[in-house]
Amino acid sequence: MKYKLDKETISGYAQDYSPSKLLEKLSNVAKKAGVKVVYAVLLLYYALLDGDVPLKDKAIVVGALGYFILPLDFIPDMLGPLGYTDDLTALVYALKTIWNNITPAVHSKARAKLGEWFEEVKPSDLKLF
Repeated sequence: MKYKLDKETISGYAQDYSPSKLLEKLSNVAKKAGVKVVYAVLLLYYALLDGDVPLKDKAIVVGALGYFILPLDFIPDMLGPLGYTDDLTALVYALKTIWNNITPAVHSKARAKLGEWFEEVKPSDLKLF
């Protein structure tokens, strides 16, 4: 089976998204997933809450976050940090697609929330692409 990453594939995971499932997953796996994955999730989550983000972009965000929530995906999360590489790929793809909607306020909220899970966040941790 070939792994295909595009808007249609990512949007297919929208049914697996819910805010409560997302926050529960983040709380459980933040340290294991790492700063970059958590930051990418938070950027997408706060962009989703932004009323100015177009619906078509929100559909991509919901799909990428739904993919992150699933424990069994292309590379199972139980493999530790390696298990989150496919999640990060989907998250970064979504971020690149909607990047023009990521406002300074979204960045600020994501960085503030990141501090709840990680004591030290380096500027390089915040560079996703």
